[in-house]
Amino acid sequence: MYNYAKLIFGLLTALYFTACNQNKLQLQTIDNVQLQKNLLKVEVLDKGLDVPWDICYADDHSLFIAEQGGVVSRIDLATGHKKQLLKITEVWRKRTAGLLGLVVHPKIKEKPYLFVNYTVKKDTLILSRLVRYEITKDTLKNAKTLLEVDGYTAHNGSRLAIGPDQKLYWATGDAYFGEKSQDPKSSNGKILRINIDGTVPSDNPTPNSYVWASGFRNMQGLTFSDKGLLYTSEHGDAIEDEINLIEKGKNYGWPAIEGKEDLPAEKAFALQHHTTPSIKSWTPVIAPAGITYHNGKGIPEWANSLLLTTLKGKSLRVIKLTDDGRSTKSEEIFFEKYYGRLRDVCTDKDGAVYIATSNRDWNPSQGFPLVGDDKILKISKADQATHKVLSAKEPEMVNRVSGKNLYLQYCASCHKEDGKGVLGTFPALAGSAKVNANPKNLIPVLLNGINNQGAGGAMPAFNFLKDDEAAAILTYIRKNWGNTASAITPLQINKNR
Repeated sequence: MYNYAKLIFGLLTALYFTACNQNKLQLQTIDNVQLQKNLLKVEVLDKGLDVPWDICYADDHSLFIAEQGGVVSRIDLATGHKKQLLKITEVWRKRTAGLLGLVVHPKIKEKPYLFVNYTVKKDTLILSRLVRYEITKDTLKNAKTLLEVDGYTAHNGSRLAIGPDQKLYWATGDAYFGEKSQDPKSSNGKILRINIDGTVPSDNPTPNSYVWASGFRNMQGLTFSDKGLLYTSEHGDAIEDEINLIEKGKNYGWPAIEGKEDLPAEKAFALQHHTTPSIKSWTPVIAPAGITYHNGKGIPEWANSLLLTTLKGKSLRVIKLTDDGRSTKSEEIFFEKYYGRLRDVCTDKDGAVYIATSNRDWNPSQGFPLVGDDKILKISKADQATHKVLSAKEPEMVNRVSGKNLYLQYCASCHKEDGKGVLGTFPALAGSAKVNANPKNLIPVLLNGINNQGAGGAMPAFNFLKDDEAAAILTYIRKNWGNTASAITPLQINKNR
């Protein structure tokens, strides 16, 4: 009898531990990453997603996902169990419009609120809408519209964050009209600060105004550091993508200033309006996307850093901050052109990093999407290498007189590496009659752009390029992808300025 009881006890114990192991999260490792001291692993948390635009960690150890088409889901990070909470049917999706921003209140048990930002269309009017939901176990309920601003097919901004002050911060885009960013009556091109019930905080810079800071083009990332400092990542036009340190009541200059205040007109505007310069900028542009702060827990090498995903750059960038957090001191690049376009990033309580790919969006890169895209990838510490070991690289100087390199840096994100463009949005250069015709009509387009304001087909001016650089780009375009036109000389460029 004793042996029989012992046997039953053993079987029950085995079944218990088997059940526990079955419920424990087990992920597929696809790569390893070697840092200065620590080894990391990259695992697939989720796949087959429809452009995960925003991901947010909640303090109940779950990950919330907003897919561009309107789906909000939640993953239990202990078990990997995924639950679709809601499909927002009123989401209007086109190009970079759709379900965009998402944030969960950091005290989810006390205040079970989820905030989302998405675009809607009423007849011909496009709006960007901010909505608060209450989170339940299986769904989202009691939707409350907090605010609406002008929207468009692009330049909607959209990122959301809850500050240490328990206020909601919303990064809005200029909706393709740059003058709105400097208009104090417009909510576009701004950081808005909002009470979680949708009212205006009494200590905002201007009474009865949501505006916290102004002068932005198209912010794609928003995060607070452990010190309570607020950072944004922002798309420039043809030059000067930015990271900004956001402070109360400050003006960041767009559209009069791009990146560094280094041109005479920019210096004059900065002096008159007391603008605040960016703490980092990139030319050629990298299309910065989601951004998050890492405190070093779990990955000590990344302590006091901003983690930045990039779309055109197709990379995760680790940007080390100074001790006071007011400037940057170094940059490392991971996964460049490896996982494709990266849209967002966040961290959990243990320091693990989650990144969302964006290879099924409106503007996929050549060679993508990959099998299983779009994915959520998890990066955390590993005991040993079991797969290909990747490492960081330093930013490179661009060969500024190579036509191919210049084209890839400035033009390929729209017109594509093969010159075929994006149907209905960016015209093909391969076989283009304008490209192969007399250059007198082509050169002004490169130098002056196409000022089709308010339309997605607008092209920025590239008049900042030197004569030999502009000539190299146009010559490369006119002699590739079947094009057989004559070369362009620096003198021809100079005569058209």
